[in-house]
Amino acid sequence: MSAVSANTPAPASQTVTLTLNQGYFQRSVWAWLFAALVVAGGLFAFFRYQDAMDVYEKGILLAAIPAAVWLGWLWTPLQRLMLGVAALSLLGVNAYQGDLARAESVFWLKYFLSSQSAILWMSMLFFMATLFYWIGVFAKGRAEGLELVASRLVWAAVTMALTGTMVRWFESYLLGADIGHIPVSNLYEVFVMFCWMTAVFYLYFEAQYNTRALGAFVMLVVSAAVGFLLWYTVERQAQEIQPLVPALKSWWMKLHVPANFIGYGTFALAAMVAFAYLIKQQATETKWYRMAPLWLLGVVLCFEPIVFRKSSASGLSDYWAMYFGISALIVAGILLGRRAIAAKLPELEVLDDVMYKSIAVGFAFFTIATVLGALWAAEAWGGYWSWDPKETWALIVWLNYAAWLHMRLMKGLRGTVAAWWALAGLAVTTFAFIGVNMFLSGLHSYGTL
Repeated sequence: MSAVSANTPAPASQTVTLTLNQGYFQRSVWAWLFAALVVAGGLFAFFRYQDAMDVYEKGILLAAIPAAVWLGWLWTPLQRLMLGVAALSLLGVNAYQGDLARAESVFWLKYFLSSQSAILWMSMLFFMATLFYWIGVFAKGRAEGLELVASRLVWAAVTMALTGTMVRWFESYLLGADIGHIPVSNLYEVFVMFCWMTAVFYLYFEAQYNTRALGAFVMLVVSAAVGFLLWYTVERQAQEIQPLVPALKSWWMKLHVPANFIGYGTFALAAMVAFAYLIKQQATETKWYRMAPLWLLGVVLCFEPIVFRKSSASGLSDYWAMYFGISALIVAGILLGRRAIAAKLPELEVLDDVMYKSIAVGFAFFTIATVLGALWAAEAWGGYWSWDPKETWALIVWLNYAAWLHMRLMKGLRGTVAAWWALAGLAVTTFAFIGVNMFLSGLHSYGTL
């Protein structure tokens, strides 16, 4: 080493080695403290609740400990998120003192930390974040500050979503040991998962590419999901914790459902990035019939109230009528401000790269989820595949994105065609996610609307 001049660049191989050594063996004191807290918390949960877990669930918990440490080291903002969620969840669990009725009498539970309160906070914060992102897009003097506020609101919303999920898990066991289960078993619970998971992946790309303008688009799909969640809560009382149907009483659920929704979330994210790509590409277009992406968004946004309208002689309920109006205003705002929006968006190459990486991650996890689902089906129903409508549409989703990635990697698919394909993929994914539950029946009918 002494023979090498201080100004001489190190060979590429040496640079990589130094980077790896610094990344994995020279962690800060805080990083090791975080790891120690995760290990201590995981072991506490293991010994405290081992009587409620079978051998597979114990294995999942033990495997989750190093996974959480690795994720926290990979992306440091997750450390604060995990510790914040853990602290708030423990406060909520401790406030119950074993009595579910305290949710209506204890201030912190009633207004902040019960599962329903936390999820309502999540909903409000996501709406506020969406609003601030869009104000930031059109603002001139303080756009960066507004976008920073929006980003912080998304982090707060994710924190409340995860806190609500953890507390709901505990609440289910307060109802009875035979009722307790991880809250990923029905549409209400998985919509919460979809919201925070999509948001977390967006926040990662926001940090990686140092741009917040995409938040205005990605938060639209998250806010649409929140809109459905609120309607589902009021109309169907979906927030009530229900016992699991026999087919769901399996440790497979803890693996299959989260993996599935990583796929759903990243596919939705890719679609909204594709929409931003097409808006930027057609920003100077003046002929209305050529602005197809904008009209497509309008159709999608306005289709939801029609699908979920309350059956009555008067047509739309007040809730969906308001939703319809807000959707129309959003479409009109994007139409009128498309040039200003395009100017704030990253370059087309960046948008294309985010779209590709989102689909690649989603496809990997969706593949894992499909394999896990087949194994679960073999245990629950005696066969790996039954051509149930949910299974069939999951296969259609898988084939759609497999073809997209094949064309990308083998044929160099880029640009407009790739964006349109990703946007169309959202329609396929949405039908597999919720359309099957609405219009078809089968072995997965426990998720019907």
